Parts: sequence; C-alpha cells; structure tokens
Amino acid sequence: MNERIRKLRKTLDLTQQEFGNRLGVKRNTIATYETGKSSPSDAAVALICREFGVNETWLRTGEGEMFTKISDDDEFSLSLGKLTLEENRFVRNAVNYLANAEPEKLKIIEDFMKKCLGMDEKKE
Repeated sequence: MNERIRKLRKTLDLTQQEFGNRLGVKRNTIATYETGKSSPSDAAVALICREFGVNETWLRTGEGEMFTKISDDDEFSLSLGKLTLEENRFVRNAVNYLANAEPEKLKIIEDFMKKCLGMDEKKE
C-alpha cells in the first residue's frame, strides 16, 4: 500500500506536508506510510479514501481505478462541504451572490469562471 499512497499523493501534486494536513496528521506519518515503516489504520485508510475520493480496493490491493466515480449531485455536495469547512468570506459571499443572480447573468459568470480556471467544457 505504501507505493500507492505515494502515487496518490504525487498524482494529486501534494507534498507530504500538504497531504498530511488534509488528513490531520503530521508529515512524518505520511513519510512512514510511504516508506512502509508503518501501515495506516483502517480508519486512516477510510479517511484517505473519503478526503481524496479514492477507491478503497485500489488503495488496499492495487486493483481497479485509483479514484471512485461519483454522481454530479454527490460531487456538488462534496464541493460545497469543502467550501464551507473553511471560514472564507469570499466563498460565503460568492455563494450568496450566485444564489440570487438572474439566470442570464449566471451563464456569463459560468463562462468566465471556466475560462479563468481552464476548466474542460466537456465536464458539464
């Protein structure tokens, strides 16, 4: 599992520190997982899978796809949850503004955001 944890972290383009921060553990803990000096507990495996959308079977055995496939509704819920975890006035205001915007203005904002963020038009 140690190689898959490293592969996951590198695929996500995270340092050991950043990966650990997302899980609430120290960088050294991630380093010991990646070197095989220790194995993550079942709770840690579940947390990795939940936090990063990882297929638990892949993480444990290497079989299947690295990431789980989720519905658009579930992706929306997870994204909204991530946004509300942090106290970020911009995000809070943006959600409130969007909720009250007229449909034609929402389309303009959506097109602008996709362009700014380099988002793939196919993922609608």
